Amino acid sequence: MQSTMSRRKVAPGAADAAESGEKQEQLLLSSAICNGEDLGPFVRKAFASGRPETLLHNLRHFSRSKESEIEEVCKAHYQDFILAVDDLRSLLSDVDSLKSSLYDSNSRLQSVAGPLLSSLDSFVEAQNVSKNVDFALQSVSSCIKLMGLCSRANHHLSNCSFYMALKCLDSIENEFQDKTPSSTLKRMLESKIPEIRSHIERKTSKEFGDWLVEIRVVSRNLGQLAIGQASAARQREEDLRIKQRQAEEQSRLSLRDCVYALEEEVDDEGGFGGDENDGYNYGNNGFLGFDLTPLYRAYHIHQTLGLEDRFKQYYFENRKLQLTSDFQVSSMTPFLESHQTFFAQIAGFFIVEDRVFRTGGGLISKMEVENLWETAVSKMCAVLEDQFSRMQTANHLLLIKDYVSLLGVTLRRYGYAVGALLDVLSKHRDKYHELLLSDCRKQIAEALAADKFEQMLMKKEYEYSMNVLSFQIQTSDIVPAFPYVAPFSSTVPDCCRIVRSFIEDSVSFMSHGGHFDFYDVVKKYLDRLLSEVLDGALLKLISSSVHGASQAMQVAANMAVLEHACDFFFRHAAQLSGIPLRMTERGRRQFPLSKACIAAEEILSGTLKTKVDGFMTLIENVNWMTDEPSQGGNEYVNEVLIYLETLVSTAQQILPPQVLKRVLQDVLSHISDKIVDTLLGDLVKRFNVNAIIGIDVDIRLLESFADNLAPQFSEGDANQLKNALAESRQLINLLLSSHPENFLNPVIRERNYNSLDYRKVVTISEKLRDPSDRLFGTFGSRGAKQNPKKKSLDALIKRLRDVS
Repeated sequence: MQSTMSRRKVAPGAADAAESGEKQEQLLLSSAICNGEDLGPFVRKAFASGRPETLLHNLRHFSRSKESEIEEVCKAHYQDFILAVDDLRSLLSDVDSLKSSLYDSNSRLQSVAGPLLSSLDSFVEAQNVSKNVDFALQSVSSCIKLMGLCSRANHHLSNCSFYMALKCLDSIENEFQDKTPSSTLKRMLESKIPEIRSHIERKTSKEFGDWLVEIRVVSRNLGQLAIGQASAARQREEDLRIKQRQAEEQSRLSLRDCVYALEEEVDDEGGFGGDENDGYNYGNNGFLGFDLTPLYRAYHIHQTLGLEDRFKQYYFENRKLQLTSDFQVSSMTPFLESHQTFFAQIAGFFIVEDRVFRTGGGLISKMEVENLWETAVSKMCAVLEDQFSRMQTANHLLLIKDYVSLLGVTLRRYGYAVGALLDVLSKHRDKYHELLLSDCRKQIAEALAADKFEQMLMKKEYEYSMNVLSFQIQTSDIVPAFPYVAPFSSTVPDCCRIVRSFIEDSVSFMSHGGHFDFYDVVKKYLDRLLSEVLDGALLKLISSSVHGASQAMQVAANMAVLEHACDFFFRHAAQLSGIPLRMTERGRRQFPLSKACIAAEEILSGTLKTKVDGFMTLIENVNWMTDEPSQGGNEYVNEVLIYLETLVSTAQQILPPQVLKRVLQDVLSHISDKIVDTLLGDLVKRFNVNAIIGIDVDIRLLESFADNLAPQFSEGDANQLKNALAESRQLINLLLSSHPENFLNPVIRERNYNSLDYRKVVTISEKLRDPSDRLFGTFGSRGAKQNPKKKSLDALIKRLRDVS
């Protein structure tokens, strides 16, 4: 208080403000009390500010202010109070009488209501008992239903009907668990329901795990079956193409009546592409053993358990791991032996995944399947690249390529993109053909090495069909009598079989690989096989192994047959490639074995020339200054003619006319050259007209030999044979001419002496001696006139020397 007073003294303005605040609080407190409001805020504020005395002071002040008001009210109504008290006193007697009557009435009521109250108590008690009994009945009924559901759930669990068991658990949870009157049952349900759900999840997960193990074996069998059906379908297509090619060939070769029939194509049993009979089974195992029931059951159970997303992830991860393990290539087993299992496993995997995607109700998404497929394609491409790079046998590469192409056909039916796999196959096209060329090179070398240069003997018709008709190298459409001696040796059909096998392998590799127009590729490698491999092997054979005229003649005959076979090779390649024959026949190609053919004819001609040279040495026995001309030909020409006639009789049986014509033309040209060279050489120092007449007879015999071959050749070919003797014939004609100086006339020389070299004419003409030039002949004919022919010949020699 002292401090407050001191503050008031020091700051009178602050004291006034405090007094006005107290007055305001008193007014607010008075207003709240008058209005009947709550005084709690005022009390809390007083204690919060630490001044409860102020609140008490205000309350006392309010009470004192109200006491005076009460006194004034009492003073104002004092008379009324007295009157009221009098009225109350007058009512006391009435109250007493009323009280006695109420007492009597109560006594009578008690006497009457006593039995009723006891009955009411009994009724209330009975009603409570009835309620308790009803509640008990309801509880028992609820427990009975609960136990029934529990029993049903146990029955479903024992029968592995997990979905029905879960539905029972859901019913128990929704309808009974919170409403169960038995705390024991409630505790039991709270503990057992999670355990049952966990048990169901474990059981379904175990079944799903067993299915994952089983589906790997099923996938492999499924992939093998699917690829096998694709192979069967491809074989049926090939058979149909073969029939079509045969019909086209018949229609091309003849106009025979063709029988046409419609064939009903039977679909594959249990085809894989449909939705109904597609080999898939959703319940029990079908004939493929393809059962998705455990998978869908596990998926449905996890959906019911609210674990759908977790099961999807679990399924995808496990299948991805399985696919990764399927990619493992065993290093202990050659890939050629394991490739079918490897690719069949992957094919079966994606056939299963396609079915799961289409029927699994969202178990796996399209994007996930595509991601798995992309992973598989990249891995298969890597495996193929690695294995192809190691392979050194064309047949092995072809086997794997065929199976991969069947894999592509199979999975393309399910919508999978297989372009990358086919690109890998196309990428190794060149390597395959190089390996194939290498194999054919070895086979051709072995076939040629085994050739005995003897005509092939065929005893049965099937041998003729296998070795001749199958390659269209027959010379006539009429089947010959058997035994039949072919004009070629055994190496021809052997080489034809090798080339045909090359064509078929090449077409097999190129077909079913996503390329439809591959004839140009097959033709390119066929050209290489013929022009590089076969032609080179034949050239080597001709240069190293051919000895004697008979062997050379047989090789030349073989080459002529191979020329016809080459046309068949290109037609066969076109047919297998699906190219119309008219397109291949339209663009005729150069004979690819031309080098070997030329070499064969050259070695035959060379051999014959060597043999002829042996007979031509007899020309040394000719009497060049004979008095009488030879009438029957000189000895050498008779021997040559005997040899040539024997040769022709043998060659006609195996050599084609054109080949025989070219060889004889070369031999006759060689004989002509030998005659001219003999006259030109040092062996003949001089000769007379009688000797030239004898040579003229020799040439006429040779020309007669050529004329006798006219029935076997065309007229033009017979003339070409005679033209082979042109140089010797023109030389003899010039020497026997009565006007040799006509050689100087360009027109006459071009017409009659175009094959003569004027230098040879000079040399040979100088050796010609007239009979008058004999020793001592000038004494008897000193005054005689000079022979005009001799004069003309001397003029010719002089003019030709001047020119030279």
